[in-house]
Formats: sequence, C-alpha cells, structure tokens
Amino acid sequence: MKPNVWGSIVLAFVLVAGAVPARAQDYPSRPITVIVPFPAGGASDVVARIVTNQMSKNLGQSIIIENIGGAGGTIGSARVAAAAPDGYTLLAAAMGSHVAAPVLTPNLKYDPVSDFAPIGLTAHSPAVVIARKDFPAKDLKEFVAVLRQQGSAVKEAHGGIGASSHMACLLFTAEIGAKPTLVAYRGSGPALNDLMGGHVDFLCEQSVSVAEQVLAGSVKAYAVSATERLANLPDVPTAKEAGVNYQMSVWSGLFAPKGVPPEVIARLADALDKALDEPTVRERLTQLGGSVPAKAERNPAAFDRFVRSEIARWAPILAASRAEQ
Repeated sequence: MKPNVWGSIVLAFVLVAGAVPARAQDYPSRPITVIVPFPAGGASDVVARIVTNQMSKNLGQSIIIENIGGAGGTIGSARVAAAAPDGYTLLAAAMGSHVAAPVLTPNLKYDPVSDFAPIGLTAHSPAVVIARKDFPAKDLKEFVAVLRQQGSAVKEAHGGIGASSHMACLLFTAEIGAKPTLVAYRGSGPALNDLMGGHVDFLCEQSVSVAEQVLAGSVKAYAVSATERLANLPDVPTAKEAGVNYQMSVWSGLFAPKGVPPEVIARLADALDKALDEPTVRERLTQLGGSVPAKAERNPAAFDRFVRSEIARWAPILAASRAEQ
C-alpha cells in the first residue's frame, strides 16, 4: 500500500478516535429525547416530565418527552436499547419494563441489565388501591370482603402485564386471597380513565398518578401501600391499619443505551442529581405522594445495584404468577 494511503487511514483513525471525547465534552449540543414506554398521563410519564423539565435547565438543552406505549413498557424500552449510544435518546423506565418484563414477556428484545447504562433513580412512590367512585364498599375491610366473595365478577384494571399497576395489584390480591378478572390496557393512563368512567372496578397504581383524582373525588381510595399515611392523602389509611400486610414502593429511573460514553452518563447523572435537589421538584413529587431518592441511591453505580436486586427479589413472585396464569 502506498505511503499516502497509509497516512490517510491513520489520519482517519485519529479523527474518529478523537471524536468521542470531543462529543462528550460538548454534550449536549442538541435536544435530548426521553422515551416514556407508557402512554401520557401515567405515573412514569408524570415523574419523567417533572424531573426532565428541571434537568433541561441544568443541561442548557431541551428535553423532549416521547410516549411509546404498549406491551407493558417493552416496545418503548426496546426502541431505546437499539438507539445510537450518543446520549440523545434516553429511557424513563419503571419496574414493569426492567423487572417484570424479563419474566413475563416471551422473546423480549432487550436485556434490562446488559443493554442499558443506568443514569439514576428518579422517584419512589407507594401504590394506592382505588376503585370506581360508586363501588359499594365503604372501607378496605369491606372492599377485601367483596373481592373474596365475588372473585372473577370484579374487574381489576392494569396498565399491561408486568406494568407497575399490574405488579402492585398482584401483591395486593395475593395477600388477601382474591382472584378478580384482569383487564389490561396500554398504560395506567387509559386504565385510570376507564375506572373513572365506571367501566372497571378497581386499580392499584402509584400515588403520583392518582392522587389528584382521589382528592377530586373522581375515584374512591381504600388504602396506600406505605408504612405511614401520605401527607397529600391524609384521609386514606395504610393497608396495615386495616390488617392487610401490603407494603411496596414503585420506583422509576433514567437509563441510556449501553455504550454511551462515561463522560456523558456522568453529565446526565449530575443534571439528574441537581434536579432532584431542586425544591420545586421535591415539592411537586411530594404533593403527588412520591418521594425523592436519597443521594446515595441516585448515582449510576448504586442504581445499577438496586435494579439487579429488584430483579432478583421479584423474579420468583412473577414466575409464580405466570405459572398460575
């Protein structure tokens, strides 16, 4: 090969090798898309919009939310897993897409651990057991009795197999020994709409997406899965108060496709950390019944460990549910 050809190859290699750190240093130079793998109006969507609104200010760049719902969050998640690892396509994920999907979704097109780079935990939120506003039970004790007695005659809505609303009710109905008829939707937003319309009977969903409807009287709330009553829903008792051992917290977090430069992940993690420290963000999440993760939980390494532990914790529960179905 001629010397000038070798020189061109070497020069091209140097330019390509030097491009990654240059891009990372200049990041972000254009708008970032955050895919929420559920329809607008659900818990994941609400949290993502609150957090990324502040992150965009910290980054000095626009962040665009794109809702790609369906299949319990797996369609949108697969889109991000296959996206270019440049930091301009991110995923606002939740328990459904990263914990339940590996167990409940056949031929899943991504691995929740190996195909994503964790950025950070965004919020925790207890679940609220809610029913249509004209459901006859006056409290949780009566509600449990109705579910046990009527069984499949009661319709339970959820945002798709493996979604957080499905997982939240899975624990609840298992604890009380009830087997209602499950009605799946393409996200908790549509499920909540049908509940308010009286087309289904009850739903278990994160407080961040149903608190406003509870306060407005659009639905009837029977219990929260927290250890204490929520400040924004003081009249809704904990399940424990009614003698039901139902405690859980639904989490949400931010991921990038695997292969995004570490410098970009660090930049995003820092922007997220600062956003969660912003009083207006904390106040808004608290108003909705959610909570901001502790600082030690937010960084990418801690979030990665947390996701792995959640997968291990839920796998046998979800496997048992799949076998039963």
